[in-house]
Amino acid sequence: MKDLGLKNVFQVPKLEKIVLNMGLGEAVSDGKIIDGGVYTLTRISGQKPVIRHAKKAISNFKLRENAPVGVSVTLRKDKMYDFLQRLIVASLPRVRDFRGVSGKAFDGHGNYTLGLKEQLIFPEIEYEKIYKAKGMNICIVTTAKTDAHAKALLKALGMPFRN
Repeated sequence: MKDLGLKNVFQVPKLEKIVLNMGLGEAVSDGKIIDGGVYTLTRISGQKPVIRHAKKAISNFKLRENAPVGVSVTLRKDKMYDFLQRLIVASLPRVRDFRGVSGKAFDGHGNYTLGLKEQLIFPEIEYEKIYKAKGMNICIVTTAKTDAHAKALLKALGMPFRN
């Protein structure tokens, strides 16, 4: 409260949820990719992900309506904090040439999005069971009204920012 200049304890920002998302557009031609995405997010998050389907057909991408195009999972409460702890302590330091995450990836409303190039940085993933290395997005949703408050919250939780 003192650092942010807040007068009320209920104004202090807190984590609301963490959304993990894998876009698997290549699943149109190969069905194993969706199974790999479900396996990956299940191992990382500890709960079963939802398969996302295309809303409309796009012929240029050879995409049909209701074709599976990704998987996502929303973490709340204890699983959210467990995942964030594992991400900061165990996974991010495994990234090659890691100097910290960008401090500019806020959306203007106090939410932070982090993109990963491959899911193999998580120690829960077994390399032999991965069909193809894929990237993923991690969106951390907070109750903060400004990006500065959200950055202060994440820094207090241990997020290693480089700028």
